[in-house]
This record gives sequence, C-alpha cells and structure tokens, in this order.
Amino acid sequence: MTIIEPNWDLYRSFLSVLKEGSLSGAARALGLTQPTVGRHIDALEQALELSLFTRSQAGFIATDAAHALQPYAETLSSASSALLRAASGIGRGADRQIEGTVRVTASEVVSVDVLPPLLAQLRDSHPGITIELAVSNRIENLLRRDADIAVRMQRPEQEVLVARRVGHIDLGFHAHRRYLERHGMPQNMEEMTQHTLIGIDTENAFTRKLKMLLGGLATSHFALRSDSDLVHLASIRAGLGIGICQVRLAARDPDLVRLVPEEFNISMETWLAMHENLRSNPACAAVYTALAAGLEDYINGH
Repeated sequence: MTIIEPNWDLYRSFLSVLKEGSLSGAARALGLTQPTVGRHIDALEQALELSLFTRSQAGFIATDAAHALQPYAETLSSASSALLRAASGIGRGADRQIEGTVRVTASEVVSVDVLPPLLAQLRDSHPGITIELAVSNRIENLLRRDADIAVRMQRPEQEVLVARRVGHIDLGFHAHRRYLERHGMPQNMEEMTQHTLIGIDTENAFTRKLKMLLGGLATSHFALRSDSDLVHLASIRAGLGIGICQVRLAARDPDLVRLVPEEFNISMETWLAMHENLRSNPACAAVYTALAAGLEDYINGH
C-alpha cells in the first residue's frame, strides 16, 4: 500500500479535533472555518486509509487508530514549532538587536516563584526576545524539541544536550508561624505524626524516594494531598499545616519556619540544558546565559 504524504495542515487539524472533540471547536482554535477543518480530516483519513474519528451528535470521538497516531502528530507539531523558533533567531547581524522566540520549560514552583524576575531582567536587556514558558513537572523532551531550554532537577543523560550544573536546591519541612503558634513546633520526625501534614497524592519515582526519607510518615498522615507543588506552597503560606518546599524560597518569607533540618533535607542538583544545535542561535544563547546566571544567584542567596 502506497500512502501519499499528507501536508502539515492536515495533521494540525487532526490534533485540534482530538483536543477540542468537535469540528467547530477545532475551527475556532485554529482560526479556520468548520468546513475547512472537516475537509482536512476527510483528506487525512483518505490519505492514511484509516478511520480516525467516529462522528456522532456528541462530537468527534477518536478511534484507536487516532490515539495510536497522536504521539507522532505531536512530534511533528513540536518539530514545526522548534523550526519556527530557530528560524526567528537566524540571520541577525552582529550589530542588530537579538530577536527570536525561545521556549523554556521548568517546574511549577520554579516557573512561578523563581523565573519571572530573571525573565524581567532578560527582557530589559533583550526586548526583542519572546519567551514561551512551558510549566510542567514532567521532564520535557529536548531531543524532540518540546522545548529549547529546560530547568531540570536531575542531570541530563543525552550527549547531544548542552548541560550546565547551576547548583543544588534544598527541600525541607516548613510551616507558617500562625500554624506553629496554634499547634506547637515539632522537635523531631516522630512528633510530626501529631500534626497536620501537606503531602503528595499519587506515586512516581521521586515520591517513592521521598517516602523512604520520610521514615515513619505514611501517606495516611497527610491531611491535604496534592500533586501540585504550588498547592503545597500556598497551603504552607496559608497556615494550613506542615509541608515540604524549597529552603531558599521559604527563606524569602520571615513567617515561614524550617522544621527538623537535622533529620530531613533533600538536596536536588539543578541543571540548565538545551540542544547543542541551538548554541549558535543568538536568542537561545542569550536566554541560556541569563538563566544560568540568575539561577546561580537564586541558589546562592544573592
């Protein structure tokens, strides 16, 4: 069977219908007409000789074939976006302002509480650079170009990545003074079980490692469970209970008190990484340099 290569517009409409669940929703998201999106889906199904959606009054329901093709279409989308970002920074003269779009990915807490002032300084120096900030606790794939630059809490393994260790970030138990005034201050990990604890909801590799360090503290001791680091931090600041957050971040607030540091401390190596092909891109190089310097200042308490 010979399959005629569909153009990118068909895959873009395919991904949008997958996300929106209807032609009308996809059309609004893409800025196209509903008939155009419908023609794209029909053309893609004909080209691939597959049924991608079941049409119903409730909308377009993705078939197993559509779900199987989804990651490949998403890879095409990432590559297309990366190509446009790279092209935006190519061909700029040395005497011209650096311009271009750079996609950065970082965890929730780093994106919300650490990066904004660094990006503000970057924009003052390079107003022609546009930042796309992908907020995610997942490790985005730089090889697939889901992002150009990543702030990671583990050393990148791929040889084709340019990686720089910017230091280590410590995690520890913290509580607001309001909570401690009401409930007292635990003196050791054993006394922690008598307090309102803020913790994780679902398991992953990091949380399994964390459980080993928690010793006698089981999930059943957590009065509030969430997989969002932002929820943990906001709950600690609100005086809801005792939770884990970045020591350097908590030090910014005099009302947050670190607890049992002798018994509990997690030190996470912090790395900045980007694909080596982007080193010659002026915008990516400028962002990489600025973030490295800013993160080192943050970690060292400057």
